[in-house]
Amino acid sequence: MEVRWTILLIIIGTAIVTFIPRVLPLMVLSRMQLPKGVILWLKHVPVAVMAALVAQELFLSDDKFSLISNKLELLASLPTLAIAILTRSLLGTVLVGIISMMALRYIF
Repeated sequence: MEVRWTILLIIIGTAIVTFIPRVLPLMVLSRMQLPKGVILWLKHVPVAVMAALVAQELFLSDDKFSLISNKLELLASLPTLAIAILTRSLLGTVLVGIISMMALRYIF
């Protein structure tokens, strides 16, 4: 088997490029004491990212705002949202979302 050095260098380069932005902040911030306001703000980041991803999936169709084309997704999101609020369980929320979508696709 022949080793292509350009491919190997590309793999090593991409590994470094993805490794540095993840590890460097972790190393720097682990040695610092962050203010409580920053910590409280950072706790909201995962929720905000998830809300943006879900909203994009529910309300955008072909890069245009649309409630009509995604009606099955909107219907499936209702029990999923209820379970997320009531149980705060990621696994339960994902399972209810998948089952709701499967049931709606089977019915319609």
